Amino acid sequence: MTVGKVYSYSRFSAAKQAHGASTARQADYARKWANEHGLDLDESLSMRDEGLSAYHQKHVKSGALGIFLAAVTAGEIPPGSVLIVEGLDRLSRAEPLLAQAQLTQIINADITVVTASDGKQYNREKLKANPMDLVYSLLVMIRAHEESETKSKRVGDAVRRKCIGWQDGTYRGRIVCGNPPSWIRWNGTAHELHPEMAPAIREVLLKFIEGYGAVRILQELADKGVRVTGEEQPWNISRLCYRDPGIFAGNRVVKVAGEEFRLSGYYPALLTEEECARLQIAAANRKRAPRAAGGKSEYPGIFTGLGIATCGACGAAIVSQNHNRKSTKNGTPYLYRRLRCQACEIGANKLRQNQTFSGCAAKHIERAILDYCSDQFNLESLLTGGSKLADLKIEHAAVLGRIANLEQKQAKFVDAALNEDTALPAALIAKMRDIEAELKREQLTAGAVAANIKALANTPDTNTAALWSSLRDGVLGLDYEARMKCRQLIEDTFSKVTIYFRGTQFASGGPTVNLVLSSKTGEQRLLVVDRKTGETISATQVLLIEDTPVVRVVKARTLTK
Repeated sequence: MTVGKVYSYSRFSAAKQAHGASTARQADYARKWANEHGLDLDESLSMRDEGLSAYHQKHVKSGALGIFLAAVTAGEIPPGSVLIVEGLDRLSRAEPLLAQAQLTQIINADITVVTASDGKQYNREKLKANPMDLVYSLLVMIRAHEESETKSKRVGDAVRRKCIGWQDGTYRGRIVCGNPPSWIRWNGTAHELHPEMAPAIREVLLKFIEGYGAVRILQELADKGVRVTGEEQPWNISRLCYRDPGIFAGNRVVKVAGEEFRLSGYYPALLTEEECARLQIAAANRKRAPRAAGGKSEYPGIFTGLGIATCGACGAAIVSQNHNRKSTKNGTPYLYRRLRCQACEIGANKLRQNQTFSGCAAKHIERAILDYCSDQFNLESLLTGGSKLADLKIEHAAVLGRIANLEQKQAKFVDAALNEDTALPAALIAKMRDIEAELKREQLTAGAVAANIKALANTPDTNTAALWSSLRDGVLGLDYEARMKCRQLIEDTFSKVTIYFRGTQFASGGPTVNLVLSSKTGEQRLLVVDRKTGETISATQVLLIEDTPVVRVVKARTLTK
């Protein structure tokens, strides 16, 4: 027969409370109880929740009490066991019905709850003999909940006043509400960057911006012996990189009683504004193309997986494929890499057509782009023209105008609600919610457009032609670092790369692969590449292109021969 055991549980909403006398008093009480009743005190399951709120149920969601309740449900706690707590308010400060349900769950598992403060016992036999104890427990839980609710409202009001003061510039002190991010610590007088964690997190974010995947980032950190999360897993890295970039710029979001406050410059910045904008764009690109290269591939593509490479024939995404190493006639091994449009291949297979022109050798396309951008004249003409930045600024102004209009409407509804003595009509409440939802959408749009403006304002200048040239041999030689650097250059320079696999050379009629490079400034270039040799036949400035499988330039000016 399994004999029950004695378990002790202690909880403190603030960690500093753990240094008081109640902890030692409860431990002595638990030992004394076990000795007097001939039971063993199970010290292996020493349950303490320090700094976890019973009002917000954090001790159940992520604390030791939650583990104990799960063990009770699973039948892992022997019947006849005893759980000792300082008081019922240590067990729960939730709404009375929820708190009593948790107490009932323990009692129904044939476990006795003993409160060390008054020596009361709560189990089936005691409650049958004295039902008023159940009423007493409920009254204790009601009082504990009301105390916590009152304290929460006071703390919330104080936090709200400090947040408003921060936004107004009248307060610059510490706002104690939640925990700071892992790369920030409090030194007693101010927040500062953690000397070990901050550089590691920054390296992760910059690698993500450069196009590295979570798996590759973890590999590099492991090689250096660096840890950035409690559990080194790819999804933890991804979750970090997809956070609101504002927090890396030092901004903080505080939510109090349904209100949201954005505090600019609350923490020391981990990234510059430009880096935050690039992070936001990189995250958006990854969401559009979740299988971005740079994670597991030994030879990452320099533009596939960024959400910018599309097929000119059907508009589908271009993918890269690394075939097994083959050997030439003289026995020299080599790796054949191919760019392909899966949609065109599937369509050709269904129609039983030749799919030869649904892809091409990746090295031809890569060499054409590298050679073009390595030329000072080509790069200057590509980056100095276009009106994309001006268009974005106009779009941003329009979005801000819509936001201002929505905020005015929202203010009118709020004023009407404050002046209304009776309950608001359901239609009015629904309209207020619609305005709030639309306002949030427009604010997200404004943030994305602002990020694009910042990124475009920092588009690589013409001096980077030398950088393109220096990376050329490494990229074509399949050097990982060189390809990742080139990948970042391409993401910074181009908004779209359109590949027409079924091009035709106008002079000879020979097969070509035609590339349309669309820069972030709005300029377009058409590169005509010989399919067999990979030689760039021509590069032209494109003003208008017919969207057909075979590219026909309507207006173009030859830039190079």
